[in-house]
Amino acid sequence: MKNTLFSAQNAAQNYAFIESSPEHIRSKQTPIWSPTAVVTTNRRTTAAAADAAAMHGRRHLAASLARALTQAPTRSISSTPSLLQTLDSSVPSPASAPPSAGRLAELRARLQADAPSLGDFAYSVEVGTRKRPLPKPKWMKETVPGGAKYAAIKAKLRELKLHTVCEEARCPNLGECWSGGETGTATATIMILGDTCTRGCRFCNVKTSRTPPPPDPDEPSNVAQAIASWGLEYIVITSVDRDDLPDQGSGHFAETVQKLKALKPDMLIEALVPDFRGDPSCVEKVATSGLHVFAHNIETVEELQRNVRDHRANFKQSIDVLKMAKEYAPPGTLTKTSVMLGCGETPDQVISTMEKVRAAGVDVITFGQYMRPSKRHMPVSEYVTPEAFDKYQALGVEMGFRYVASGPMVRSSYKAGEFYIKSMIEADRAKIPTAGLSS
Repeated sequence: MKNTLFSAQNAAQNYAFIESSPEHIRSKQTPIWSPTAVVTTNRRTTAAAADAAAMHGRRHLAASLARALTQAPTRSISSTPSLLQTLDSSVPSPASAPPSAGRLAELRARLQADAPSLGDFAYSVEVGTRKRPLPKPKWMKETVPGGAKYAAIKAKLRELKLHTVCEEARCPNLGECWSGGETGTATATIMILGDTCTRGCRFCNVKTSRTPPPPDPDEPSNVAQAIASWGLEYIVITSVDRDDLPDQGSGHFAETVQKLKALKPDMLIEALVPDFRGDPSCVEKVATSGLHVFAHNIETVEELQRNVRDHRANFKQSIDVLKMAKEYAPPGTLTKTSVMLGCGETPDQVISTMEKVRAAGVDVITFGQYMRPSKRHMPVSEYVTPEAFDKYQALGVEMGFRYVASGPMVRSSYKAGEFYIKSMIEADRAKIPTAGLSS
């Protein structure tokens, strides 16, 4: 019964997200989306319950955040402002203060007043059930990877017996990132500290153990030498959680970055790190190692943390890690986080989470569709539409994030070396005296 009520509440809030368009209210047209189309894995939710919840939600739901999102100007990922537009606009730099509550309120009011005519669109589509399976939406179809750079990187990985998160997680963007995409900036994500995690998040396909094998002491040197031999301009280094180690693996992480910088000074490095249990000394060790982007994923909205992540992880701890990274890292270092959609969150929960992340001074945020790795993992709640992802992207830019990647196929390291991020790093570092950098 609890699941049924939760599904009905989601139906109400998602309906309010779409219905908040002024044009819809004036024209009283029937929206494409309906409460009966909301996606839940519990099919006991009836149309009558969803309709009743939707009516209740329309009367009582505080829809100001959802209205701001629905009415935000439509932008696609490809229309993210160029470097010159970013530097010359009012979008704050990494060193600037995050937006105040008054500024956010002013933003919502302006978005509501200047809202264009959007028409109706579906927020999400059905996942289906075991007895009544439905095909994935057309926008979730994967492309076959290929290209010269892709083939070269794959061959080198096999030769050096290295593993990437790209392959382990069967990332749908593998071919695009390895080949460099439209910009030609090839990117790969290397996983260090072994392939066994001490935590068990419900969405993750990495194997787990309370006592994984000890880290290879030669790994930092071996990984640095391997990466330096590739034709990459941008590398993402990530790791499993290592709660079994005294320093959570932070020293190993920092050493890998430092050795790579020594071999390849011009390579841009992003470190996608665990939360280190919130230990400031661990965060500082990695943040000052010479990286260019400090990334840590909050994974989902604040309200769903316990449902999605391991019990040792939580929203406040992750936000604190991102704040500490901004404090400890040298000027010009970007901070970044990622959020999965389709886990059962509501639009206003997403926007509230965005506000808290931006208030922590985070520069870059990405949104992507959660995909279930296997039947033993957390089920997908819904497939969020590309139109809804575009709305989150537009609002993120309005909130002051310097870069927002938002789309069904986006993953945390998606196009990490993409032109805008690469240009921002280079421009920020060019303004800072060399003596002030630890690279």
